[in-house]
Parts: sequence; structure tokens; C-alpha cells
Amino acid sequence: MSDQEIKPEVKSDPLYQMLRHEDVDSFNNSRDTLDTSQLSGGDYRGRDLRKMNARGLDFSSAYFRNCDLSGIDFRETNLEGASLLDAKVSGVYFPDELSAAEIRLSLDHGTRLRYHK
Repeated sequence: MSDQEIKPEVKSDPLYQMLRHEDVDSFNNSRDTLDTSQLSGGDYRGRDLRKMNARGLDFSSAYFRNCDLSGIDFRETNLEGASLLDAKVSGVYFPDELSAAEIRLSLDHGTRLRYHK
């Protein structure tokens, strides 16, 4: 990764747009048939993403500030470099590689999640 600041992107990708418009049901129905490679680095700030099927997806470097992520299972999701500032995470399963302290830093200060492998 370079020293250049990483900024969240708004993308035209169909799956990304479903999440931006909080159409989680359509996302879940389409995620296995459409290209999921454009989800990383996305700007999801303030979105209600509850009930999203995140299994096997790459949300690295994504911005989830003020998102409602309640109940999502991220255990098989790449969240490295993602930011969770002020997100709602009640009932969320996080990958084992993320410590509770790392998650708390991201929730409280917006730091990027760093995996401990």
C-alpha cells in the first residue's frame, strides 16, 4: 500500500449500487451470479446493511461509518483495512483474525482494521 490516502469510492457496479440503495434482498439474490470484485474500497457510509450475506466477499478498505451491520456474519469476509466508525455491530460475527481491541479502535476512532494472522 502506498502513502497516498485511500478514499472511499462510489462505484457504478450493480452489486455495489444495490448496497448503496440498501436493497439487501436483491443483493443477496444476485451476489452469486454477478461479479463481486468491485465491493472492496466502497463507500457504504450510513447504509442499513442488516441481513446482508457477506460470506466469501472482499470488503477490504471499505468505509462502513454509521452503517447498521447488526447480525451480519463476517467470519468468512475480508475486512482488512475497512473502517467501522460508529457502526452498529450488535450480533455481528467478525473474522477470528480481528481482535476485540482492533474492532473497538475502528468503532471508536475509525482506524483501519488490521488482521493478526
